[in-house]
Amino acid sequence: MQNNAFLYFLTLLLFKQKGKHIGVVLISVIIIFLLSSVLFISSSLQNTLLGTLESQADFTVSRVQAGKTINTPSDWLDKVLEINGVSQVAPRVYGRYFFTPREKSFLVVGVDFFDEQSSKELQSLVKGLDLKSFLSTDSMLVGEGVKSFLSEHYYKEHFSFKTPEGSFKKVKIHQTLPSQTNLIANDMIIMSIELAREIFGLGEDEVTDITFNVPNDAEWDNIISKLHLLFYDVRVVEKREIKKAYENLYNYKGGLFLILYLVAMVTFMLILYQRYSMVYSTERKEIGILRAVGWSIKDILKLKFYETVVVVLISFVLGVVFAYLYVFVLNAPLLSQIFLGGANLPNHVEFVPVLEFGLLGSIFLFYAIPFLAAVLIPAWKIAVTPPKEAML
Repeated sequence: MQNNAFLYFLTLLLFKQKGKHIGVVLISVIIIFLLSSVLFISSSLQNTLLGTLESQADFTVSRVQAGKTINTPSDWLDKVLEINGVSQVAPRVYGRYFFTPREKSFLVVGVDFFDEQSSKELQSLVKGLDLKSFLSTDSMLVGEGVKSFLSEHYYKEHFSFKTPEGSFKKVKIHQTLPSQTNLIANDMIIMSIELAREIFGLGEDEVTDITFNVPNDAEWDNIISKLHLLFYDVRVVEKREIKKAYENLYNYKGGLFLILYLVAMVTFMLILYQRYSMVYSTERKEIGILRAVGWSIKDILKLKFYETVVVVLISFVLGVVFAYLYVFVLNAPLLSQIFLGGANLPNHVEFVPVLEFGLLGSIFLFYAIPFLAAVLIPAWKIAVTPPKEAML
């Protein structure tokens, strides 16, 4: 059989049955679009969070009593610093401040701005921050979500925190954190550690936890053992644990959609199989005529294969392209809230483009192979029947 005749007949077949193909393409595009969008969102969030974690401290140490976290004595700083292999030890006051009537909350982080490492990290985070002006008054840096919430409640330049003693502490809104940090800093407030102590009612010799780095990864387990020998009531959180928790969280949410995708795909393929098993009489006659004029079973299966491949490729490319535009151009309205959540302050995140070609390839195979099977098996059953029976 000449290739020109084969290509001509293939093109003719695609255009003649365009109504059937358009319906299949639309359903396929919707299924691939939804799954690709979820995978793009999950990959982008994981990449952003894991990139942010790289700049965080390797360890966080806090004190526990009866299984509950309590304030940590400041003198632990010197003891931790004495451990060989430990560097960049810094105190931190860290906790949630609930806004009356406790419907929303802010994550308040008190930082020692006189610590060289903390000062450098903050200045790299907030461009153009004048520390001298910031520290001259009781000031704070707020995330975009906090800024919007306070503005809606008429706190344009200041906010009054209620302390545990019942008094109010007026704090100036100095600057808003960059929108690129919304994923982790949307509901965050950064202030001096002394001011955070006053708001949470901590003593001058207390902090909530202590952070430090261990440059040599091989020493991490050894450092943990030393900390537990040094303090009997200590809780140590590794950066590796936080990283694994984030990965599990977004893999879990993405996995739920993958299960739904598989259910939808199985249902769709069963419908396709049933549709092609009950082939219309005109299509049966077409196959019978092709067999009668000399086409082999191999030629007919080749024709159906290429016809199906064209539909599969168009569906997959359109689904992935629409998903890319939806997530990375439009920032995934509605669907993003499944991952970001809306229980506290509304969050608006710009998704960084991340493409996992291996995963997209797997999706294509899971979609293409059942699709081809659902079409080729019924076509083969007709092709192996005598031409007279097929044309009846």
